[in-house]
Amino acid sequence: MPNQLEEFNTYRSRMNEKLLGANNKIIKRIFNLDTNAYAEGALDAKTKELLGLVASAVLRCDDCIKYHLESSYNLGASKEEVMETLSIATLVGGTIVIPHLRRAYEFWELLEDQEG
Repeated sequence: MPNQLEEFNTYRSRMNEKLLGANNKIIKRIFNLDTNAYAEGALDAKTKELLGLVASAVLRCDDCIKYHLESSYNLGASKEEVMETLSIATLVGGTIVIPHLRRAYEFWELLEDQEG
């Protein structure tokens, strides 16, 4: 049975393929802009993903939070770095972010569990 991490990535990949396959120039450009925004630059990619995590939590987008958590994890972010990042998001976003904080923590545990 696929776990939440596999389900999320499978769904995301399948739907991104469909969206990009619709051949809409604006959607393709937005996807390209997103990819380029998180590339190495004056800020390293991990820092950019952690910034994306803050914005996603404040905007309360669970799919975005999962995406940035996994990207941060793959770039070597530690649990401490992620928790500090999420603490800033909760401070900025207020207590309404707490349910998203819970789900983010749960998803981070899934990422850590995949190692073992």
